[in-house]
Amino acid sequence: MNAAARLAELIACRTVSAPDERDEAEFVAFRETFAGLYPSLHAALELTQFEGGTLLFRWPGRSTERPLVLMAHYDVVPAPAEQWERDPFSGAIEDGFVHGRGALDDKGPLVCIAEAVESLLAEGFEPARDVYLSFGSDEEVFGHGAAEVVDHLDSMGVRPWLVSDEGGAIVDDGLPGVSATTAMVAIVEKGTVDVGLLARGGGGHASTPSKNGATARLARAIVRIDRHPATPHLSEPVLQMLEALAGLVPKPVAPVLAHARRANRPVAELLARLGKETGAMVRTTMAVTQLSGSPARNVLATEARANVNVRLAVGDTREQLRARLERLFRGLDVEVERMDGEDPPPVSRTDNDAWRALGEAVKALGPDIAVVPYVQTGGTDSRHFTRISDSVYRFAPLHMTRAQRDSIHAPNEKVAIDTLERGAAFHRALITGMD
Repeated sequence: MNAAARLAELIACRTVSAPDERDEAEFVAFRETFAGLYPSLHAALELTQFEGGTLLFRWPGRSTERPLVLMAHYDVVPAPAEQWERDPFSGAIEDGFVHGRGALDDKGPLVCIAEAVESLLAEGFEPARDVYLSFGSDEEVFGHGAAEVVDHLDSMGVRPWLVSDEGGAIVDDGLPGVSATTAMVAIVEKGTVDVGLLARGGGGHASTPSKNGATARLARAIVRIDRHPATPHLSEPVLQMLEALAGLVPKPVAPVLAHARRANRPVAELLARLGKETGAMVRTTMAVTQLSGSPARNVLATEARANVNVRLAVGDTREQLRARLERLFRGLDVEVERMDGEDPPPVSRTDNDAWRALGEAVKALGPDIAVVPYVQTGGTDSRHFTRISDSVYRFAPLHMTRAQRDSIHAPNEKVAIDTLERGAAFHRALITGMD
């Protein structure tokens, strides 16, 4: 059985993380299936299982100092079957791809790690230093599993040399105008905050509405959010990305990227206009994701609510966000009812042996792949590991087209079989490259 077939079996386990869809029996089935598919890994490595199903494996090395941590998660987001061309949990292997929810996010990368470890164990390899595998069961709902793993490691005095989690990928279009193949490695992720907005009203019968009711005021607040995006700015990680890309773009553009530090605001404005991915890197974004009002069709709302999912840019804080929202909603009688989430984590280093080792491992993915640091717009479990390591990198060693990246958390997710094999080679190189 090859990596693709094993991934297909794991995709068939419906490990959906959602309040109304989580079936613990499916998570148990995943863990049992995983153990059967990778027997050497389970026999040779020490396993600690946390409440909720997060798994931490320890592969003892010749030294316990400066260990390597490889991360992935096995929970997935919902996949409404009617929106897919195939059964999202079939794990169908067709046309050189493995299809299904989790193929890219994040069971495919998990399989790459397991394949590397299983093959090295078969060869009798002993790592120079301890290797930990941290596989989360609640990443998609911003759960506590990874935080508990970090608490556990911290209590034992473990300080990882390098932490590698999901994030960027091998892409051919890292930035508009870049035609080179690049390994986009996130050295930081944006902070994730959910803001609850509340507008109160008098209620009553819908046949006799009053002006400026709760829903109308909430709607005005939402329009203001949409019409007044945050000012773009080039943070240090974005500047590092632009400097790395300067040698990969046409000559008219290269000097602009190379000297972006001298023209921060104009270059940030340019990136904000280039597309949603680059725009999200250079500014705090706010997206209204949930709305609620009256419980009945013919009743005026006494309370109207909205959830705003905010991704804080590097350098921004929750306190600054609250102040900005209060200014934005001035005169609307809409309040910030709650604010849940975290500021951006610390930026990881790119001037040390861990970063260089990751770059060496990327060579296993193919020739002439440039390693480019960047800011990840989504959240990952790895943010917790910044408490115990200054070298936390977010990179899935899979080649992804733009269409594939767009399929993450959307219909018709799939991963190429050959990129799974190269992904395993990346992790082999990272493990064997430790000195």
